Amino acid sequence: MPKITFDKDTRAKLVGGLSRYLKDELDLEVKGFDAEFLLDFIGERLGPYYYNQGLHDAQALYREKLEAISEVVYEIEQPVKGL
Repeated sequence: MPKITFDKDTRAKLVGGLSRYLKDELDLEVKGFDAEFLLDFIGERLGPYYYNQGLHDAQALYREKLEAISEVVYEIEQPVKGL
């Protein structure tokens, strides 16, 4: 899996959101580099699970849509009369 990177603004939003969550829900002060390192850890260790699940979901949707298209094509098939 290629390393997932975010632009500076998105990364700042993610770090800020993580810091707020930890403060609000767990009463932990995690800011700055510590929050960035935690975000990196989460991305490296948990990210692949979410990424892979997204791929599996996309594959399932693709198969479902392809099957629907195949059914529609089959429905427009013309009957063949004997010669």
